[in-house]
Amino acid sequence: MNEAISIEPVKTCLLALQDTICRALADLETHARFREDAWTRELGGGGLSRVLEQGAVFEKAGVNFSHVHGDRLPPSASVNRPELAGRSFQAMGVSVVVHPDNPFVPTSHLNVRFFVAEKPGAAPVWWFGGGFDLTPCYGFAEDARHWHRVAHSACREFGADVYPKFKQWCDEYFFIRHRGEARGIGGLFFDDLNEWGFSRCFEFMRSVGDHYLPAYLPIVARRKDAPYTGRHKDFQQYRRGRYVEFNLVYDRGTLFGLQSGGRVESILMSLPPRVQWQYNRKEEPGSDEARLAAEFLTPRDWLEQRGASEN
Repeated sequence: MNEAISIEPVKTCLLALQDTICRALADLETHARFREDAWTRELGGGGLSRVLEQGAVFEKAGVNFSHVHGDRLPPSASVNRPELAGRSFQAMGVSVVVHPDNPFVPTSHLNVRFFVAEKPGAAPVWWFGGGFDLTPCYGFAEDARHWHRVAHSACREFGADVYPKFKQWCDEYFFIRHRGEARGIGGLFFDDLNEWGFSRCFEFMRSVGDHYLPAYLPIVARRKDAPYTGRHKDFQQYRRGRYVEFNLVYDRGTLFGLQSGGRVESILMSLPPRVQWQYNRKEEPGSDEARLAAEFLTPRDWLEQRGASEN
């Protein structure tokens, strides 16, 4: 823990990750391109938002970088460390949310971030956080296994206990408590990571970021041209309502951004463009829509799972 920290390499890594992800997503599009929007935060810092809308593959994709600082750490960032409340801070990260057009392509999310909290006369306190998770409307066991195998690969070099620990944390974190259901099929989630020392923790954050595209792009390629009907789009927009509920009620990144006086347009980039809520909707037993909750929204070991149908 006495190892010196270096902020600039983290920032360089995050900006390169933003570039890599934007290029990869744009390469799948036939006409839509990312719009770039540089912004500054009145209280300190700023960021670079890139958003693609109304594409042939992606209805909306946002890839944001931010580096903000301030005199007082927001409550959402010190909830697990109340002793840090009131410290000045720096926070930087990349946040990715992709809402595909085709209902058979799942929504995906990646976030990787770095925090430093400081006060005069004391050593800085720092930590890394982030992860990635997958939110399908229509479940495919093949896709779920691939997603979790890549997540496992991101963790492999850091210890046998890392994937199970951060997989479980993801299952617990991305849970919509007022609905009593998972947001999706999970992946990885970690926060307050500093016990391995700065260099090793930085390597892990970088590994998580670097494994996002290998986890997601094969699934996109497999499903993006699948035929679908109005019924499928209706269900997609209904399920997107759950995504909105989680992000506005529970998501720490959303709360941190709002509490720290962040740029609202960038913070709410994660919300889908078209969404609906239906009163007390019930799915027909045995339907593909009913199978989502029955077979995919219950946490399980996807590395060994063979029970859900392959479709």
